[in-house]
Amino acid sequence: MPRIARLAVPGIPLHVVQRGNNRQACFFNTVDYQFYLKTVFACAARYEVAVHAYVLMTNHVHLLLTPTDKYGVSRMIQLLGAKYVRNINSIHQRTGSLWEGRYKSSLVDSDQYCLACYRYIEMNPVRAGMCETPEDYRWSSYRVNALGYFNPGIQPHPEWKALASTDTNRQAKYRQLVKEGIDQDKLKIIRYGLQKGLPTGPDSFKSEIGKTLRRRLGDGRRGRPRLAIEKGL
Repeated sequence: MPRIARLAVPGIPLHVVQRGNNRQACFFNTVDYQFYLKTVFACAARYEVAVHAYVLMTNHVHLLLTPTDKYGVSRMIQLLGAKYVRNINSIHQRTGSLWEGRYKSSLVDSDQYCLACYRYIEMNPVRAGMCETPEDYRWSSYRVNALGYFNPGIQPHPEWKALASTDTNRQAKYRQLVKEGIDQDKLKIIRYGLQKGLPTGPDSFKSEIGKTLRRRLGDGRRGRPRLAIEKGL
């Protein structure tokens, strides 16, 4: 069965997730987390990809990225993976695959879902029961986006900047959004987009992406769409 081509559009945020092989750990100590982050920002800078949010879990990672080139993210992830796996295998004297095949990704509608993806990513440790509040977790961008910790590798998305007129007020507004949570419908749409490699957003956004890429996206279900079946197409 042929691989589904990933969707990428310059200037449109991309939610990326990569899991450890067989859901096994891909970070083993503090140095591993530090090296991964250092490498993320170096590879992003090389391919002119903006990093807006991230979380490094024990056996997977989430990134929210905006490329300036349609190949930027794929090249960034390829280089990141090679550098990180080589380092891990050398330090921990291991061999074999670390990551579970290809990374998954979903284009994100900036207007309605960008900040929801911020929160989805940074609340991952809380949902997993690893901590009570997102600020308790060291390996995410929450402290940067919500508390003002300095990290030159994080570039705020325009939607985050639009929260208020100053960074202090933006951080306060963002903390309030995190406290309010994400409604279940949006959670389902975010997860479905990642699972199927489809855009995360309303039908109008999906239609716009389809026109931009000049391809029919479908809804991720197997077989022909219902309308096509009803018309005998």
